[in-house]
Amino acid sequence: MKRASLFAIALSAIGLLAGPAVAQQNFITIGTGGVTGVYYAAGGAICRLLNKDRKSHGIRCSVESTGGSAYNVNAIRTGDLDFGMVQSDVHYNALKGIGPFEKDGAFNELRAVFSVHPEPFTVLTRREANINSFEDLKGKRFNIGNPGSGTRASMEQLLAAMGWTINDFSLASELKADEHGPALCDNKIDGFFYAVGHPSANIQDPVTTCNAKLIPLKGPVIDKLVEEHPYFAKAIIPGGLYKGNPDDIETYGVLATLVTSTSTSEEVVYQLVKAVFENFDEFKRLHPAFANLEPEKMIKDGLSAPLHDGALKYYKEKGWVK
Repeated sequence: MKRASLFAIALSAIGLLAGPAVAQQNFITIGTGGVTGVYYAAGGAICRLLNKDRKSHGIRCSVESTGGSAYNVNAIRTGDLDFGMVQSDVHYNALKGIGPFEKDGAFNELRAVFSVHPEPFTVLTRREANINSFEDLKGKRFNIGNPGSGTRASMEQLLAAMGWTINDFSLASELKADEHGPALCDNKIDGFFYAVGHPSANIQDPVTTCNAKLIPLKGPVIDKLVEEHPYFAKAIIPGGLYKGNPDDIETYGVLATLVTSTSTSEEVVYQLVKAVFENFDEFKRLHPAFANLEPEKMIKDGLSAPLHDGALKYYKEKGWVK
């Protein structure tokens, strides 16, 4: 009886000691993209910095590989994700309830955290296909991106602006980002379209494996798209960044943004942005696409949704926002 009582007291003491610690644990998930893309690296970098001090703030961050921007927005909306990496154009469309988000309506609870790297729209082709411009892809086998990805949404916008449909390709495949490089080198497609920060392993691999060729996205249609949409900007993929592609490639693109919703607590968002910006030099070293980031630009460029209160609190403390 005495031993049983002592055992019960011991269990009770353990419960008292462990209870608050367990209660303070807060698990959050960042939705990214394919594992070879920069979104996955960005999510991993953020979680790594946030998890460094998890004993003090009780937040445990994990990364989830997903179908991309549109998937992430929808999963945040349903509460299946806490944060997501999202292209700035998808971010804008979700907030306004337009384009692929017209059915669900405006996502008024969407909140911005910060923007990250530029994402030039990148078209990579088989050198043997003799493609020199996007117009040359008519009648070719082309990967338009998987449904639910920001890449797919941007591709559809470009096709509409050009007066094309997917029927203008002999094959319009819907491969995920991790699949289009091997398909290109296996001669299953002639090219693919991808929104990605550079340098990217996703582009490097097919360039190295099968001498793939970058082609530009330029001309009057592109000029009009950039002029009419505030989330687009002209971009250059520097010559020599990838083997066999010595010339600068003119294109346009978006910014990668980190978003959440009003359902995420002020404290969680505050600790996340604090972890990134208090360790900013380390963050920039975690991927080459982050090398030229500047905090003052990250808190405003490419952001359509209002800043989350937790992010705003930190930015005001730093004097970046009045």
